[in-house]
Amino acid sequence: MAKVKTTFFCQSCGTQYSKWQGQCTACKEWNTIVEEVIQKPEKSTWKTSTNTQKRVSKPLTIKEIDSSKEARLDTLDAEFNRVLGGGIVPGSLTLLGGEPGIGKSTLLLQISLKLPYKTLYVSGEESQKQIKMRAERINPNNDSCYILTETKTQNIFKQIEALEPDIVIIDSIQTLHSDYIESSSGSISQVKECTTELIKFAKETNTPVVLIGHITKDGNIAGPKILEHMVDTVLQFEGDRNHVFRILRAQKNRFGSTHELGIYEMQGSGLREVSNPSEILISKKDEELSGNAIAATLEGVRPLMIEVQALVSTAVYGTPQRSATGFNAKRLNMLLAVLEKRAGFRLGAKDVFLNITGGINVDDPAIDLAVVAAILSSSEDEALPSNYCFAAEVGLSGEIRPVQRVEQRILEAEKLGFSAIFISKYNKIALKNTTIKIQLISKIEDLVSSLF
Repeated sequence: MAKVKTTFFCQSCGTQYSKWQGQCTACKEWNTIVEEVIQKPEKSTWKTSTNTQKRVSKPLTIKEIDSSKEARLDTLDAEFNRVLGGGIVPGSLTLLGGEPGIGKSTLLLQISLKLPYKTLYVSGEESQKQIKMRAERINPNNDSCYILTETKTQNIFKQIEALEPDIVIIDSIQTLHSDYIESSSGSISQVKECTTELIKFAKETNTPVVLIGHITKDGNIAGPKILEHMVDTVLQFEGDRNHVFRILRAQKNRFGSTHELGIYEMQGSGLREVSNPSEILISKKDEELSGNAIAATLEGVRPLMIEVQALVSTAVYGTPQRSATGFNAKRLNMLLAVLEKRAGFRLGAKDVFLNITGGINVDDPAIDLAVVAAILSSSEDEALPSNYCFAAEVGLSGEIRPVQRVEQRILEAEKLGFSAIFISKYNKIALKNTTIKIQLISKIEDLVSSLF
């Protein structure tokens, strides 16, 4: 009998070693290296069914390659389609990660029940009855979604050959195990082997596969980092379990942009697509309050109106505090220094707190002007008109700099009923017949004189 091969893997980053050692030299973690059996003597691979055509690859010149777009599978979920770049690409492997209880399984079960294609939903975490209970709340009348509770990949492939589904969903990759690897489910070698088998199946049969992946306490997808390199698309489902809103974003996408954002609202009947995110990002209030300003920002090609809240108060403990939620704290310090130097506001001895409502993080520099307006409003304790919004970057010399795609921001502000938008006078605008008033400013002093 041939000798069983073993090796040592780091459970944190997946680095392989020939012998055990206390610290992983790659990720510097301690006591994460464990011994695993890497394979049994006999080894088989995923075999495609006899009636499925294998794609034989041969070298082609650039001119010979067909450049026409491959038809994507429409998921009938506008937010999911937007993040993927228009739908699921046949033969692709998509990995969805997120915290426990955030709604990953609910999202993919909901999409499975919407799809008009023959779908195989494989669960290694729940029984068929548990999934049925959840499905009854979402869409109980679907005839094209098949539920399989199985964790062994060889059995899954037997069912796939018999059923021949158009799309396969695996919940989750950490629960699968292959007969050809002797370590337990969720180990580095099992995750790599199961993913490799699924990739081979997806590419040979042109069937898209969607995987759910667990995440570690640091927020990274559990298993080796190579897992994220192997798949075509990595999606992150995030949000606070204490709030009803969930955000879907792409961290990697071989077939589209990674700047798109999908927003869902968690309800008793499943996840509702939020087609107008501004409704959740702008708080409803009966009276105007100081320290609030509305910014016109962009996530991918989608314009969003978000509310910026600031609180400026006298520092109680000598050293002023600077705190920002959803905004870069270093950029906040920079904007405060610009206000102090260029506009003459004495904020050095005051606490400044900044919050982006809705629980989202924003990196768009066009939010700078709204941050400055909110800070000035709180400092002066004067409320800004609720129908004003802002879209411009602030430079170190106090100049108001232009931002890209400003016309799209103006049209979104007009559509939502804002009466005025403050932008840089260096932006080139070709819009005509707009009802919204466009305020062009060139430096911080212009903003102060316009607002106060």
